[in-house]
Formats: sequence, C-alpha cells, structure tokens
Amino acid sequence: MKQESGFDSALVKSCARSFSAASQLGTVVSLADGQSLAAFGSYTCESCSICRLAGHPQTLCAHMRVYGMGEAERFGGRYVYLCPLGLTCFTVPILGESGPEASITAGPFLMVDPQDYLRSDLLPRLRGGKPEGLAEAVAGIPSVSAARVEDLSHLLFLSAAFLNKTGAARRMLDLQESLSIQRHVSSHIAALKNAEPTPYPFQTENELLRCVAHLDREGAGQRLNELLGYIFFSLGGDFQLAKSRICELLVLLSRTAVTAGADPDAMLLLTHEYIQTIPRISGADELCVWLTRVVNRFVDQLFEFSGVKHAGVIHRAVLYIRAHHAEKISLEDVARSVYLSPTYFSRVFSQETGSTFNAYLNGVRVESCKSLLLDPSLQLLDVALAAGFESQSYFTKVFKKYTGFSPLQYREKLLKEPPSIKKGSEFLCPP
Repeated sequence: MKQESGFDSALVKSCARSFSAASQLGTVVSLADGQSLAAFGSYTCESCSICRLAGHPQTLCAHMRVYGMGEAERFGGRYVYLCPLGLTCFTVPILGESGPEASITAGPFLMVDPQDYLRSDLLPRLRGGKPEGLAEAVAGIPSVSAARVEDLSHLLFLSAAFLNKTGAARRMLDLQESLSIQRHVSSHIAALKNAEPTPYPFQTENELLRCVAHLDREGAGQRLNELLGYIFFSLGGDFQLAKSRICELLVLLSRTAVTAGADPDAMLLLTHEYIQTIPRISGADELCVWLTRVVNRFVDQLFEFSGVKHAGVIHRAVLYIRAHHAEKISLEDVARSVYLSPTYFSRVFSQETGSTFNAYLNGVRVESCKSLLLDPSLQLLDVALAAGFESQSYFTKVFKKYTGFSPLQYREKLLKEPPSIKKGSEFLCPP
C-alpha cells in the first residue's frame, strides 16, 4: 500500500473523503510542508476563488495549513483558525514518530453572515482584485454555525485518531481535557478577583457531593472547577496546602459514594491509592485533570451495576440491603421493596450481580462486623446480633469464610496494629 513520509496515505484519504461526505464540507489532505495531497468535497481551498479575486496568492493556504497543523498538535489534536482572508478552517494532525507528518483540514467556510463578511472582513483586505466578482463568490461559500464547528472539529479528531498511535492520541486527548479544565478554573479565579473576599464555599462543596451521589457527571465537573478555582485563589499559590485541601475533599467524596451505595471495600482501596498519588503530583494543571478523573471514577464505583439490564432494580435493592442488613430481612422483603416477585427478583439479582441474595447479605453483614470488632468492650454475640446474624456460631462460620479469620483472630490482629492501619483495608476481604 502506498505511503507518504511513513503514514498510510490511503487510510488518511479514506478518512478525509468519508468526513467530507458526512459533513458536507470540503477536506484537504496535506503533507508536512502544507502541499495538498488530495482534496474532497465541492468547496475546498483548491476550488475557492476568493484569494484570486482579492489579489492574494493562493500559496498562503499552504502556509496556513502548516501553521494550523502545528497549533493542532500544540492544543490537543485539533485547531480552528481563520485563513488570511477571514474564512474558517479546522485541522487535525496525522502524527509520525517525530511529530506531525500530514494533516486533514476541513474548510473553508463562513461562520458569519455572508454580507457582513464581504463588507467587514473581505473588502478591507483587497489588493487590486476584482470587487465585482466577489459578491457572487462569497454567496457560494458554505456557512456553519459556531456550535456545529465545535462538534465537527471534535468529530474529525475522533475520526482521525485511529490513524495516530494510541499513545499520541491519548496524549492529545489529555491535553484537550487539561486546557478545558484550565479555562473553567481560570474563569472562576477571575470572578473571585473581582468580588469581595468570601469564606470557603461549603454550599458548592455540598452541591458537588450531591451531584456525585446522583451520578451527575456534568454538574459534578462544574462544581469541582468552582471549588478548585476558590482553593487555588484563596491559598495564594501554596500548592502543598492546596493538595491538603484536596485530600480532605477526597475523603468526603469517598464517604458520599459509600453512603449512596458504592462498595465500601472498593472505595477504601481507591481512596488509599489516591491519597498515595497526590504527593507525586507536581503541578496545578496536572492536579486539576487528575481530580476530575477521580470524581468520574467515584461516580463509576457508586453504581457498579450501571450497565446491566435491571440497573435500577439492583441499585434500589443494594441500597435497601445496606440500610436494613442489621434487621431480620429476607429475599421476599427486598423483592417487595423493588416491586418484583421473589422468584423473579432472585433470578435477576443472581444474574446481574454474580452473587446469590444470601451471599450478598452475609457479605454486607460481615463488613458491618469488622467495624464493631474494633470495640473490645463488645462481646462476639453482641457483634453478631448488631450486624443481623441470629447466632454467634453462624456468625463465626460466615465471618471466617469471608475473611479467612475467626472474629476473635480478626479483632486481635487489628487491635495490635497502629490506628492508621485499623482504618485501612489490609484485612478487608470483599464478600
């Protein structure tokens, strides 16, 4: 298969051709020097007559493609720009071992009213051209709304991503995410600079926790950016103190997720991992991107059954079990709480969770016992009854099955450890 400068030209052309057909925009595949390799669609730089009529050399288009390709790599894999005559294009790079080797550019097109463009942008740039032909030429330029340009440029980036190496595409996506978060955080900092000094925004923090509990990723992202803006602004650039505040926020997020139904063991492990990661983060931008992903991970853990057929049923059932595990509840009780017959609920629960109802209930009760065992004043029978087990002997049998320790061994081992270890997950085994 023919290749140009190490990239697969056939695949790149195919991608550009398909995007042009779907978007109804012209596309140009160009090499690293800006020279066109292929063009698709009815209106491209090659078919545009604006440069010629305005008296500008068309070689400027190639120069702009080189510029756009470099900026696209710099700003996360896509770049929207204006050509020398004010028409809009957007471009994505095709990366090789040492950097961009080619690009796919969509456009040119208009984002403003054609008459406004002719009067305000084009006529002032004339260099002895032919004004009498410009009006007709401008009327033939495609028009695209600003919102659609954003979506189309992202779509072209995603379409071309498979042509780039996975690592390079991932780095560009990371950069896009970082720049987006920086813009939002910076806007909140700018707003704070122009306002009267305010105390820590606990209301915003509570709204963030509420969004996480309700699986509202977009809302959580907005509230998180507001909090980050306040933290970085109010601490005057003290990055170490900012990281301490983030640690406090992580604990709150973890507890919120557990309260809303996330698996306690999984959250303990994640929180421990994240607390260990924070000291290794060296910059505010990296911290913002990382924390955004942490919040999304907490949302994922909050509802581990989100992709299954009976997600709502399982979620409500899990919440009911966690709330009533210390009581004498049965499969029939839980089935009634989610408005299903016991037989059907039992089948659905087993299929979707991979665990029988009794096994899951016992697992939740064992987790409850682990906390109670930390109190040496409680007798084992009291611990068993408080967690919902009907007898000490059955409690002992189940506890050892789930943890590998008898309740007494577990208590003795934990009480010998420092307080920081008691609250950790070294001896926590998931049901």
